[in-house]
Amino acid sequence: MYMLDKDIINCRDTIVGIDTLVKNIYGEDTKYINFDNAATTPPFKNIFDELEKYMNYYASVGRGVGYKSKISSDLYNKSRQRVKKFFDINDERYTVIYSMNTTQSINILANALVKSKKDIVISTRMEHHSNDLPWRKYATVKYVEVDEKGKLKVEQFEKLCKKYLGKVKVVTVTGASNVTGYINDVHYIAKIAHKYNAVIVVDGAQLVPHKKINILGSCKEEEIDFMVFSAHKMYAPFGTGVIVGKIDRFNEKYPFISGGGTVDIVGHDRVFWLKAPKKEEGGTPNVAGVLSLITAMDDMENIGLDKIELQENLLKDYFTEKIMKIPEVTLYYDPDDKKRVSVCCFNIKGHRHQELAEYLGNKECIGIRTGCFCAQPYVKKLLGIKDSDTFIFASDKSLYTPGMIRVSFAFYNTVEEIDYFIEAVKRFIKITADKK
Repeated sequence: MYMLDKDIINCRDTIVGIDTLVKNIYGEDTKYINFDNAATTPPFKNIFDELEKYMNYYASVGRGVGYKSKISSDLYNKSRQRVKKFFDINDERYTVIYSMNTTQSINILANALVKSKKDIVISTRMEHHSNDLPWRKYATVKYVEVDEKGKLKVEQFEKLCKKYLGKVKVVTVTGASNVTGYINDVHYIAKIAHKYNAVIVVDGAQLVPHKKINILGSCKEEEIDFMVFSAHKMYAPFGTGVIVGKIDRFNEKYPFISGGGTVDIVGHDRVFWLKAPKKEEGGTPNVAGVLSLITAMDDMENIGLDKIELQENLLKDYFTEKIMKIPEVTLYYDPDDKKRVSVCCFNIKGHRHQELAEYLGNKECIGIRTGCFCAQPYVKKLLGIKDSDTFIFASDKSLYTPGMIRVSFAFYNTVEEIDYFIEAVKRFIKITADKK
């Protein structure tokens, strides 16, 4: 029996556009169902109320001396403490650095933490491209493999650290997969990284929106040195990425983006950089985006992070139970694994992934995602496609590109929406079968 929290259901009204009608392919007004929350979430209504109040005092941050400029600067600077509070951090070793998104955040870290291509970064085959390609640019990357179910072979972290003893500078891992939803034991991995004098970077883009995160762990060995995430996946618009990390590691190299706001003194032949976080925040900052982020954090905590986690777990379990009853469906995650966020990938035998997406989007007004979700090595591993075959698809664009169908839930989704989705999938299978 799947009993959803009534208080959470009532919180649907806090989200923008929940009951918006859109036109299907026949021109009929239809209620839109958003099952693409892993890509981006709709914002809280309260954010726009806060922005409207703030815009009366909008001014430059850190560059003016007027009353409005002071308000903007205070809001921006004090927001860092609010973000740290979200993770229960009361520790001056940690700072908060803002960027455009998680991708830029990881690029900033790769620039700051790696000194040469001789440095080893240990990553995994589960990663989003954004937590893979930046490290390849700056370092030599070695990978922890996944098993037949797509789960990390965790024992390989220590084996790789031993194999490249003294060369491993960074261990990086996704907190939760954007393909299978598997949640990784980041504190255990942190202990291994620290044992071999490396730092740990956690891609929290798919983890932070779904549950309470303890960055500090239960002891110093379990501390997450750097956690990155994006506001747009946790109900806040306007392009804000975040690094929560140890401040001392940002002052050893040139900033990733140099320019206005990053320097103390500039001469013709010499530059004196500011200390982090300012050193890594070149240009005029996105204060509206930061206000949106901290407002979303307030709203999530008001609802209750534990309640959000429980609700989303119920939704994914309900969906899995229903979708498994359709014989034509192939799942790409372990349905018995409860340590997953609310991301579910599957395919329908005999059909390309784009076919169902087009049908659902055009006729049923359901938003989902298909393809490889910017995690091509991982998806192709799960699909059983050899890496050598990847180049065939790159050289011949006329070929069908392999991929999956992804649905991803947020706390505001309902079992009724899932029921409608399941029936829509059945309709698709029947319609396409009748045409054959």
